[in-house]
Parts: sequence; C-alpha cells; structure tokens
Amino acid sequence: MSVIQNRYEFVLLFDVENGNPNGDPDAGNSPRVDMETNHGIITDVCLKRKVRNYVEIVRNNTDGFGIYITQGDALTKKQEGAKPKDGEDIVDAMCRTYFDIRTFGAVLPQIQKKATSKSKKDNNQSEESKDEKVDSKNGQVRGPIQINFSKSIDPIFPQTVTITRLVDENKDDKTTMGNKHIVPYALYKTEGYISANFAEFTNFSEADLELFWESLANLFEHDHSAARGKMTMRKIIVFKHESKLGNAPSHKLFDLIQVAKKADVEAPRSFTDYTININKETIPGVEIIEKM
Repeated sequence: MSVIQNRYEFVLLFDVENGNPNGDPDAGNSPRVDMETNHGIITDVCLKRKVRNYVEIVRNNTDGFGIYITQGDALTKKQEGAKPKDGEDIVDAMCRTYFDIRTFGAVLPQIQKKATSKSKKDNNQSEESKDEKVDSKNGQVRGPIQINFSKSIDPIFPQTVTITRLVDENKDDKTTMGNKHIVPYALYKTEGYISANFAEFTNFSEADLELFWESLANLFEHDHSAARGKMTMRKIIVFKHESKLGNAPSHKLFDLIQVAKKADVEAPRSFTDYTININKETIPGVEIIEKM
C-alpha cells in the first residue's frame, strides 16, 4: 500500500437534534460550551473515538486494522499484541498493527518507560535533554491526522429535562427523579489537517485515507443513543493539495466556507435553516472535493 503523497485539509458540518453531543463531566455532563460566547464545543477526542469505533466495527480488528485505544483495555497489553517482523522496531510494528496509531499517533507508555530507564544511565546527558529524547523519539508517535475542537455556528441554549424511573416497587417511594441535558438543535463545524510528511513515519496509506473518509461519512450511524439524540453528518469538504508541503495556507482555505443562519430564522431547528456557501475560486494547486 502506497503512503499518501498529498497534503489535505478538511471541514466537517454536522448537527444534533434533541441530544447531548459531548457532555462535560466537570459540569454534571451538560453539553460543553464556551463560557464567554455560549457556542457549543465538541472535543477532538470525542470525534476520534467515533472514528475508532467505526473502524473496529467494519474491520473487526483484522490484520493491520486493530484499534490501540479501546475502553477497558490496558495500553501495555495492546503493545504486547504487536509483533515486530524482520527489520522492524516496536514502533514500526505498532503502526503496522493499529489503524488509530497510523492515523492519529499515540503515546506508547511501555516504550517510554524503558527509554527513561535507559537515559538515567547516561551521565553525560542533562535532565532536559533526556526528557526531550523520551518525548520526541521514544514512545511518542505523531500521526498525520489532527482534528480541531468542533464549534457550533450559533450560541446554544442547553435544556435540562426531568425524567422519572421506577427503582424499587416494594418501597413507598417507588420512583426517583433524574435529569437529561439536551441541545434542541445545533449545527457544528470542525476543521482537520492531514500531513503527508507525518504519514511517511507511520506508513499511513491511500487505503487508510479512504477508510478515514468512509468513517467520517458514517461517524454517527453506529453511535446512536438516547443521550445523543439525532446526530447527522451533513457535509465533508476536502481541500487536496498537489504537493506534500501544500499549495496554500490552511486558514485561507477554511475561510472559503461560509455558514450562516438564514435572515428570516430566529431560532434554527433544522439544517435547512442555514446557508452553506463554498467559494470555489481557482486556488493554484488545490482541489476542492465535496464528499457529501
């Protein structure tokens, strides 16, 4: 499989209806918000988790498509599952074995621990240089794909809905009260980057890239729950550069996409309440691709 040879940026537009897209455990699991503007926030970790879950479902941990970060599994145990072939070191074996390491990178704690122990024996190195060596070369793999936090187009106003449930029918007080936090409607936008240079280090291939696009298109299709409500991927807009280093600054490409609430809409409640404009002016060396 050939390693990707082009730099990419991408923009995702997705919405939520009557759900909590990403609860904040420090705020009673209510939807995350920017405290100054009240715009909704979804972390990159949340979206990466859904990519991992999709790949795990469709590839079922087959050779080369294992998932390194899974719920309830110790990372040191996962490292034992990567067996180096002739001429490979453990980092190469980890990248070959696990799709999410090839894609997003990872910190490999067991390798980092060994490297730290080894560096302590080197009396000629300063403490600062030892730490730098461990972080940059031993245990930390930087992946080609990075995703920003998602942000809602407009401020959100989360609601708390009271619910009841039967706990013990033998007690006088048979039911207890609970709460669900929801966003009635919000359209979110997030931006991402794909580096062909970092792809060389992890051997992130064209086939891996196609699987990544597929996972984004189906990001919420296998993740439905009562808490998250109706979540839908609406648009995937990709900027493909002709070269590895890129042919235009990423922020200028992102600025080509304008998302705005329609003038006659006061409180958006559907995707059709917004207008999406993509300025497709000719940008030398950059192709604009709409995946959805």
